[in-house]
Amino acid sequence: MTGKSIGIDLGIKDLAICLDGKTYQNINKSHEVRRLEKVLKREQRKLSRMLKQNISGYRTVGDKRFPLYIRPLQECRNFQKQKKVIKLLHRRLANIRDNYLHQTTTEIVKTKPSRIVMETLNVKGMMKNKHLAKAIQKQKFYEFKRQIAYKCQKYGIELVEVPTFYPSSKTCSCCGCIKKDLKLSDRVYKCSQCGLVIDRDFNASLNLANYQSA
Repeated sequence: MTGKSIGIDLGIKDLAICLDGKTYQNINKSHEVRRLEKVLKREQRKLSRMLKQNISGYRTVGDKRFPLYIRPLQECRNFQKQKKVIKLLHRRLANIRDNYLHQTTTEIVKTKPSRIVMETLNVKGMMKNKHLAKAIQKQKFYEFKRQIAYKCQKYGIELVEVPTFYPSSKTCSCCGCIKKDLKLSDRVYKCSQCGLVIDRDFNASLNLANYQSA
């Protein structure tokens, strides 16, 4: 063990920012993932057109409307083939994201810190933001935390979870002053007390690393 305390700040712009300045990029911004997502959208539109062409009308039962198919979907071979294509694309994207999470968490744990400090994220609450929900879902924060937890247990590393409302981003890592008016769009932290200018996420990782539970 190195005796170090590593703070990990998870985000949408980048997946994780660690105390040592190491930044793990957002895999969803990579060329391959974006290419596959474009292919997926195209194939989904193709499936939608097939479905529409097979609908002769609709029947209403109460407040719900059900389509009337010209042929049962199970008998439409091209439709079933297209569903399989989409399923494989979803699997490919999931495998890329899961593999990246495994590589990232393993690299962090193998630096052999004495403890790793992370925020207790309210993922369900974060998903209520309709503008960020899709990006948060792709980042797979829960899976990242799960992998860190079992790998810490495997290597004998202490995992500390700070409370959900701990102001890691709003607190100055130099003087401890809390900037209450910090907005989500402010990517650079500027302290009005000591004049510290630092990247917002790196500042949060410093505060997490220095966190002491009551």
